[in-house]
Amino acid sequence: MVTRARTQASTLVDRLVALGADVVELPVIAIGTPADGGEALGERARRAAGGEYEWVVFTSANAVDPFFDAFDAAAGTAGAPLSVPRWAAVGPATARALAGRGRPADLVPSSAVAEALADEFPAAGASARPVLFPRAETVRDVLARGLRAKGWVVDEVVAYRTVGSEPTPEALAEARTAEAIAFTSTSTVERTVGLLGADGLPPVVVTIGPVTSAAVRGAGSHVDREAGVHDVAGLVDAVVAAVADRRGATDRGRRRQQREHQQEP
Repeated sequence: MVTRARTQASTLVDRLVALGADVVELPVIAIGTPADGGEALGERARRAAGGEYEWVVFTSANAVDPFFDAFDAAAGTAGAPLSVPRWAAVGPATARALAGRGRPADLVPSSAVAEALADEFPAAGASARPVLFPRAETVRDVLARGLRAKGWVVDEVVAYRTVGSEPTPEALAEARTAEAIAFTSTSTVERTVGLLGADGLPPVVVTIGPVTSAAVRGAGSHVDREAGVHDVAGLVDAVVAAVADRRGATDRGRRRQQREHQQEP
């Protein structure tokens, strides 16, 4: 079962299908615009295009396109900025989204979590300009708090929000037949558990990283595998390994029962 928003799920689904999986798609969330229609994001993008920020940091690929739609429009009408900001991405998927907009990331931490980005971010110099953080409507404060501890002024702005979708009864019934589920974010965990219950999740639970794993456990379920590399490729590898482990355990249990049956008088 794949629970990502439909606009994001294609790569994950395609890789699983290529490996022979029968994928049940249950998009439990959708990506929406900010409550203000993006007005605050557009204003910050104009300031970024004018050279006001030292860095722009992203902890999700979902924030990249909305920001650059506004940034590129502003840059096309503004004069040459005093200084072009540097770009930071929390992990490889976000870095690829930046590269797709023609801005290679200047900083990608060794581990794709906000804690690592904060740890590896440089300290602010005496004359450093602020950092802009386009983010989800709801987000952990780990990164902003960590950057402020290093002396940065952090300007946070909502670039997108996640909203719950309403799967059909038929889609929910099909989801309950799945052998495994691949979680990519805390929002998909919360929404899926809200729909199916912690006891209604498939037998095998796989997550993209430690933050998502914590959300699963906090919801009262278990995690069989966590991706070693926190991206889609790592998640697919973890799904394959987790399903193989379960089927191997099932086969071993079946053989043990057969042996015990043969030994009965």
